[in-house]
Amino acid sequence: MGISREQRAARRLDRDGIGPVLHDRPIGAWPGAVGGFALWGEVLLTGIMVTIASLGVVTAPAALAAGSRHLTRYARSESSRWALFWRDVRAALPGGIGIGAAAAVLATVLAVDISLARTGVLPAAPVVEAISWAGLLAAGTVLLAAAGQWDAHAGWRAAVMRALSQLRGDVGGAAYLASTVAFVGVCTWALPALLVPALGCAAIAVVAIPARPRRRDGEDLA
Repeated sequence: MGISREQRAARRLDRDGIGPVLHDRPIGAWPGAVGGFALWGEVLLTGIMVTIASLGVVTAPAALAAGSRHLTRYARSESSRWALFWRDVRAALPGGIGIGAAAAVLATVLAVDISLARTGVLPAAPVVEAISWAGLLAAGTVLLAAAGQWDAHAGWRAAVMRALSQLRGDVGGAAYLASTVAFVGVCTWALPALLVPALGCAAIAVVAIPARPRRRDGEDLA
């Protein structure tokens, strides 16, 4: 006998991970992330929203924090209305502007150092350039980790402290986040318009990297 329309719909919902599931199979922790194409579309939309919210430059930390929280809700199949994204942006702005301003000043100083080093006017120019690039990478990594740790109740100070603890306790995850920062930089350098999807990818990386399965002392950790 053929499969009924109801059965096909049930299979589609089961496959997409939004339930109800078949054969009493429990729903996973990230049911909204099962539909790969839909998730990619949401990542691109998040990149657009994060870019808009980052137009003030110093608002970028708040935008990234809101973007990561939006994708967390989406992946968990919770309410992920864009109104909640903008609510998070507003809540993250007070401390986030200070973080963004400090990051902008640091990035400007390091960029000037790199530019001067390339002219050869600085002593030990290759060393200065390498240290400056490493500083940019480290600052971006901490910023991404802090954006992923932010919540409205604890604020940015706690988010930065938790981010540093996260990076110290998960060297592999720190390397992945650093690679994400490098990816955003290379994409923007190659074609500035690629910054938009790259920011969406950065937001999902902030969510996915700490949640990835890991092995420690022979045991699987989620």
